Amino acid sequence: MSEGVVHVIDDDAAMRDSLGFLLQVNRIPYRLFESAVAFLEDLPPSGDGCVLTDVRMPELSGIEMLKLLQERGYRDPVIVMTGHADVPLAIEAMKAGVVDFIEKPFDDDILLTAIREALERSRLQRGEDRALADVRDRLESLSRREQEVLEGVVEGRSNKVIAFDLGISPRTVEIYRAAVMTKMRARSLSELVRMVLSTRGG
Repeated sequence: MSEGVVHVIDDDAAMRDSLGFLLQVNRIPYRLFESAVAFLEDLPPSGDGCVLTDVRMPELSGIEMLKLLQERGYRDPVIVMTGHADVPLAIEAMKAGVVDFIEKPFDDDILLTAIREALERSRLQRGEDRALADVRDRLESLSRREQEVLEGVVEGRSNKVIAFDLGISPRTVEIYRAAVMTKMRARSLSELVRMVLSTRGG
């Protein structure tokens, strides 16, 4: 029923089993890991779901793991579980990019809500990634001259200025602009500019 897998990381076997049962009953796909090291050794590709991890574990803590995930470009949402004494640590984790933290002992409904929100965030991210890849493919389909005209358009230059800069006629610029709009499948100038800026992080 739920798109994406929850990767559960906890060194407490009883807690792992309990979380696995909760997810199974709610028909949420999951995988269990006994440590952050085990998870990193079998790291799934980004876009696979979300991570639910204990914050205090032997060998490698949840926060240390988070930093390693960021270094590897792993972008799936991370939720940390924390004991009351570790709340300051959990807040540090939030600052490091964790999307939520759940205090033990937790209410099942609160945890499930956090997990579903993280999975939805992951699903939206996958959609954005696919859209961005599609825009990049369209940009690569443009000829060199079309790319030059597009650059002038994105910079806000008029057809006359683009024509002067490229040593072609304004009418030729219009033809190239129309071709760019068609190839990029842009319905308006603002949509075209947004597309290009999205590939630049703008």
